[in-house]
Amino acid sequence: MSRLKGIAGRDTRAGFRTESRDCSACVPQGLLKAARKSGQLNLSGRNLSEVPQCVWRINVDIPEEANQNLSFNASERWWEQTDLTKLIISNNKLQSLTDDLRLLPALTVLDIHDNQLTSLPSAIRELENLQKLNVSHNKLKILPEEITNLRNLKGLYLQHNELTCIPEGFEQLSNLEDLDLSNNRLTTVPASFSFLSSLMRLSLSSNQLKSLPAELSGMKRLKHLDCNSNLLETIPPELASMESLELLYLRRNKLRFLPEFPSCKLLKELHVGENQIEMLGAEHLKHLNSILVLDLRDNKLKSVPDEITLLQSLERLDLSNNDISSLPCSLGRLHLKFLALEGNPLRTIRREIINKGTQEVLKYLRSKIKDDGPSQNDSVIETAMTLPSESRVNVHTIITLKMLDYSDKQTALIPDEVFDAVKSNIITSINFSKNQLCEIPKRIVELKEMVSDVNLSFNKLSFISLELCTLQKLTFLDLRFKILPEVLYRIPTLETILISNNQVGSLDPQKMKTMENLITLDLQNNDLLQIPPELGNCVNLRTLLLDGNPFRVPRAAILMKGTAAILEYLRDRIPT
Repeated sequence: MSRLKGIAGRDTRAGFRTESRDCSACVPQGLLKAARKSGQLNLSGRNLSEVPQCVWRINVDIPEEANQNLSFNASERWWEQTDLTKLIISNNKLQSLTDDLRLLPALTVLDIHDNQLTSLPSAIRELENLQKLNVSHNKLKILPEEITNLRNLKGLYLQHNELTCIPEGFEQLSNLEDLDLSNNRLTTVPASFSFLSSLMRLSLSSNQLKSLPAELSGMKRLKHLDCNSNLLETIPPELASMESLELLYLRRNKLRFLPEFPSCKLLKELHVGENQIEMLGAEHLKHLNSILVLDLRDNKLKSVPDEITLLQSLERLDLSNNDISSLPCSLGRLHLKFLALEGNPLRTIRREIINKGTQEVLKYLRSKIKDDGPSQNDSVIETAMTLPSESRVNVHTIITLKMLDYSDKQTALIPDEVFDAVKSNIITSINFSKNQLCEIPKRIVELKEMVSDVNLSFNKLSFISLELCTLQKLTFLDLRFKILPEVLYRIPTLETILISNNQVGSLDPQKMKTMENLITLDLQNNDLLQIPPELGNCVNLRTLLLDGNPFRVPRAAILMKGTAAILEYLRDRIPT
């Protein structure tokens, strides 16, 4: 009983007393009883304007049922109750919290997002066991200094408030791993943040920051830094020494040039779209050995250097809406899964090639490299040696590009001679787009051990047969459908699904979550009336495109913030 006496010593009202019956009007007794056993209480979405006393005193007062039943079995001994460790009061109408908060010293999780709080009580300092505090989507203008006493805090979520400054001593939160300060009114970041030595994720997006302190480079464990939608004109060169950095978001700022990244060997994603960058040089690229995603859209780039080929791991390159008039042919040597070029005054590539998509553009660029593959004469000789029936098959493409291409033929059936022409050659890509196919060609299984990219877009497929599941290395699949085929959920290696401009009306988030390798999901311009919140659990998604659907939420403002913000928004709305 020493724990209860200790609490009573700090609060004159505390001590054993019977629970108020008035509380049952707001909080069902069954819910409180269950909370005493589990240590968890969820009161989200109950239209509460204040937290009932029985919640603060759940581990102090004698429960009402104790007076109604004096014969307790082993499972009903209220004096052996579990301390409340997790309290969720999100999505209510709370305007303040009282100092009675101190009566729950065992809390490790306190979630009060989506309320109307303008401040936090100083008693919060007594929640010394707290590990996760979510106060996002409130009206906080200032944080109490007492918050710096929460030394065990690992996750602090303060996004969508009205904060203008950070209290002194914030660096004392030395165990903090995840800090979200996005969508506030911050104009500066304290240099003392460098002492947050455990921090792995920091979001400062949608504030009013004009600069970042060089001291941020002291965060040696930081992996994810989001500074989207600020007023940044430069990035301190010291940030380039952050060896652990994997994701860097600098979209929608006022950057005129890119910093160099000599020490960021682990950087996987660099997002600098919607800035004023005019030049991309070799010095900006030569150190990005691990980069997978490079977003340069909506800048003022006039050219792309040949050194782009140094980015051998690059999978997604967005160059849309710049001033680029030509591309280096060497770009075709990259193994890109996504290349965006729209909105550029390109003169060297015909619009019809660009409209056919990434693989066609890369194929075209490779064909312009003089030293790549057999000469034109070799190609003619090879074609002459094929059977007459194979003359429709581009053997040169099979040999040099490892692609089986039978696109834009408006055929309902892929002829056997197309597959026969493969012979003993290695095929990694299949392009059967722009035909009249109603089903997957069955002979596609003959290529199951080597093909990774399949383009079946612009056909008449109404379902996908299980043959597709046999493609052991399939990572890229381009389709056009009215429904999301069930078989897609059964392809564990799939990384990219492009299913925009269809009539897809629903998807299964639980099955989607099992697709652990899926990083790109394009559902633009479909018939989705709602987006299931559980989709937010698909944390491996790096690109989620939802524009052009008739759903009402998430709203456009959320969609504009990008994939991470969309997933977070959805997760926050998962019923608990």
